[in-house]
Amino acid sequence: MQMMLAENLAYTTTRIESYDQSGQRFVGTGSFYNFLCSDDRRVPVIVTNRHLIRGSTHAIIHMTRAADNDTPLTGQFETVDLCVSESAWIPHPNDEVDLCVLPIAELLRQAQAKSRRMFYRAFEKSLLPSDDELSKLAALEDVVMVGYPTGIWDSANNMPVFRKGITATHPYIDYEGRKEFLVDIACFPGSSGSPVLLYNMGTYPNADGGITVGSRLKLLGILYAGPQYTVEGKIVVSPVPTQSTTVPTSQIPINLGVVIRSERLLDFEQKDLFCVS
Repeated sequence: MQMMLAENLAYTTTRIESYDQSGQRFVGTGSFYNFLCSDDRRVPVIVTNRHLIRGSTHAIIHMTRAADNDTPLTGQFETVDLCVSESAWIPHPNDEVDLCVLPIAELLRQAQAKSRRMFYRAFEKSLLPSDDELSKLAALEDVVMVGYPTGIWDSANNMPVFRKGITATHPYIDYEGRKEFLVDIACFPGSSGSPVLLYNMGTYPNADGGITVGSRLKLLGILYAGPQYTVEGKIVVSPVPTQSTTVPTSQIPINLGVVIRSERLLDFEQKDLFCVS
């Protein structure tokens, strides 16, 4: 039976739990992405924020098992210790971009060698909006974020949480001069690394002011930060926390998130970091 679009989106992410030397745990979101090489090879990776795995000694992810007919075995999943430190993650070529990736081809091969196939859905370059597509978007668009806010997930079925919001600045315009934009959506610890998607089912507005009948899905970017209102009355932009604590609140989220535009993922390909024989 063919899965609906929204059902597929539930398998595009994994809950990441990273641990530092002291054993302290941090929770965030990773997205599956396939980089395409010139020889048509696909290199599967997990994409997340660098601040989630900074100083980590190892990280744990969760992947749903696949049936022989390539359908998900709901409720059956593997908890995988990646057994890699921060140094194994490939940082974005620009130190100011809070992204990193981890190739997982070997992990998948090892699972298959043990007759355990994993079910996931990966984003690809075809889902990244072109400049022309971005320029034709409205300033106000519906967006969906997939992730694990405050670490919440369906732990019995390995399912993420969907959140819906709107663009708060135009996705085509560089917010504060960077390849970023704002979304009006609640961002909590655990949302770091969440994919932000342009997602419409049934109808959506077009650039001419009319209505288009159909569906639309584009990976607009990756959440990494959010403006916070401090007790001193100042607005500061900070990386979305990866840990919930019980200390007195000194920064209050104002339900805005800062998103790195998905075109930044192409920088990894241009640096030829994956496509080696």
